[in-house]
Amino acid sequence: MKLVPPSAIYEASYQQYIKELGDEERYPFPMDFDHADFEALIQKLINFAKGKNLPEGFVPSSTLWLVDETEIVGVTNIRHYLNDRITHCGGHIGLGIRPKYRGKGYGKRLMELSIQWLQEMKAGTIHIHCHKDNPASANTIKACGGLLDSEIEADGKIVQRYLVKPGD
Repeated sequence: MKLVPPSAIYEASYQQYIKELGDEERYPFPMDFDHADFEALIQKLINFAKGKNLPEGFVPSSTLWLVDETEIVGVTNIRHYLNDRITHCGGHIGLGIRPKYRGKGYGKRLMELSIQWLQEMKAGTIHIHCHKDNPASANTIKACGGLLDSEIEADGKIVQRYLVKPGD
C-alpha cells in the first residue's frame, strides 16, 4: 500500500471505483470532478495542487490515491493550508475508501498517511472534520490522534471538529 499522485495508469481502477460508488455521496470532493476525459481530470488535479484555476474560496490541495499494486483502494484530498471558511467547516483532510475495501482498516492507514504528509509540510495544527452521524470517520480520526475540539451545525447536520496538534 502506498500513496501516489493521480496517474493515467490507474484509469481503469478509478472508473471502476466510481462505478462501485453508485449514487452514494462521493468523498473527497474531487471525486465529483468530471472523469469522462481522464487526462483532463489528471490536469485539473495537478492544477489544484499548484493553486491554479481554483474556484472562489478554495485553497491549493493535493489529491493522492492509496493503491495496492494497480488498484485504487482510497482517495485523500489534503488542503495545503486553510482559509477562515474551511477552518470553520471543512478541515485539512477529506478522504474516502472504495466500498469493497471498507471495514478493513484502510481508512485508518489513509488518515495516518495524510496526517504524516501534512506534518512533513509543517502544517502546524491539523483540522479534521466529519459529520457526527458518521461514527466510522470519528473513530478513525480519534485513532489517529484527533481530539474533539467542538461541534457546529452546517447545512442541518452536526459537524465534529477534531484537531491533531504538532508532535501528537
